[in-house]
Amino acid sequence: MTDHPFPPGFRLGASTAAHQIEGGNVNSNWWRLEHLPRTHAKEPSGDAADSFHRWPEDLDLVAEGGFNTYRFSIEWARIEPAPGEWSPAALAHYRAMVDGCLARGIEPVVTLHHFTEPRWFTELGGWEGPEAVDRFVAYATRASEVLDGVRYVATINEPNILTVQARFFRPRDAGPDPDQARDVPTAPLPAPRLAAEEGVIAAHRAARDALKALRPDLQVGWTVANQAISALPGGEEAAAAFAELVEDRYLRVSAEDDWVGVQSYTRNRFGPDGFVRDDPEDTRTLTGWEYWPAAVGEAVRHTAEVVGDVPILVTENGIATADDERRIAYADGALTALREAMADGVDVRGYLHWSLLDNYEWGSYEPTFGLVAVDRTTFERTVKPSARWLGAIARAIPPAG
Repeated sequence: MTDHPFPPGFRLGASTAAHQIEGGNVNSNWWRLEHLPRTHAKEPSGDAADSFHRWPEDLDLVAEGGFNTYRFSIEWARIEPAPGEWSPAALAHYRAMVDGCLARGIEPVVTLHHFTEPRWFTELGGWEGPEAVDRFVAYATRASEVLDGVRYVATINEPNILTVQARFFRPRDAGPDPDQARDVPTAPLPAPRLAAEEGVIAAHRAARDALKALRPDLQVGWTVANQAISALPGGEEAAAAFAELVEDRYLRVSAEDDWVGVQSYTRNRFGPDGFVRDDPEDTRTLTGWEYWPAAVGEAVRHTAEVVGDVPILVTENGIATADDERRIAYADGALTALREAMADGVDVRGYLHWSLLDNYEWGSYEPTFGLVAVDRTTFERTVKPSARWLGAIARAIPPAG
């Protein structure tokens, strides 16, 4: 394997999301979606990894593994289970998680919204509703109470995927979807819903400004799903249209922020006839994505081109596989591509692997991304060799001067 020296103070750790690991998130829109008669979900999230109760054990895994950073999300549906009804217990829970990180010498990176939101918010129209911005700002303002000692805050995870998911929550009897006209033919993703996109961007900007006014020391941004888009001869127009639709318009918003999160797993190539898949099926990951470790290097380079001198954190990168040696090989290639981009001047401040735990991947527990395995019945955690390999790299990082 390759040596991976990183500069002093570089953040190296792992990421999770509340709904995917906590369990029992019954007030969220995703819990409802998982239990609809015609749901796309193969199975409900249920108890997930029971991390709502076992978070101290998970933080111990981060610290004992040698990692210096842990990204996690706090759950709006727990903090505000009904409009204007705030849960002091939920706020205290997440405050304890922040304190637990700090006590262990772990830098907490806190995400306020990671795909899930209260059911009542969705019922009010979600990000397309007239109250969306005010409701999210109110939540962010209340959530600021748990952020003492936190440096990096992400308002919204992958807004470019969240606004595609808005199609899931559109009423079935709403008639034809006019946003389908925005789709790029043969692309791997449909277009985001335009009204949801406008609401999410406005909410991010307003929440960022509110947080900065309350806590000027906070570094506020959001995280964007990066597609590592490239064109074969004749595919330039389709590639550019897809990049603009699902990525670049969100990255340009990040140019106003303190930092931007890059989340990259695979690449998307376009030829004369559109999206190209020519990788052998037997080499694909458990999510069906092309095995392409270099994607993260391509993603941070493209992001830097769009956002300018805004610092970058890789807030997600990993592989769904049952073969942990393959996970190590993927991470080895990803870190090589990342360090090459950094050597060329891309300002990357950290790398957070997805994910700390095998977890609920939005409809199924089958894709395993974790550095740590979780028994689905006992919730026993088992550290994988990949965690030890990546942790050794983290331990070798010198402290900031």
